Amino acid sequence: MLATSTLLLLATLAGYALLCAVSPFGDCRKCRGIGYKLTTDRKGRPKRDKPCRRCKGHGKRLRVGRRLHNHSRAVHHAGTR
Repeated sequence: MLATSTLLLLATLAGYALLCAVSPFGDCRKCRGIGYKLTTDRKGRPKRDKPCRRCKGHGKRLRVGRRLHNHSRAVHHAGTR
């Protein structure tokens, strides 16, 4: 039982690492990748509001795993000079 759960955890981590390597940017969770907040006008039609503060209007954010990878590379590079 412990071996199967360990293998499942390692497979999940390997899959996430592969995802971060192939596609380092994911959709912003706040604006869902649109880049701005949607509001409705007086007639109920959707319209653009201000740009998203979290992704600054791009709609994409760096994944957590890729951020950790970049930080670890920077620390290793700074330590091996």
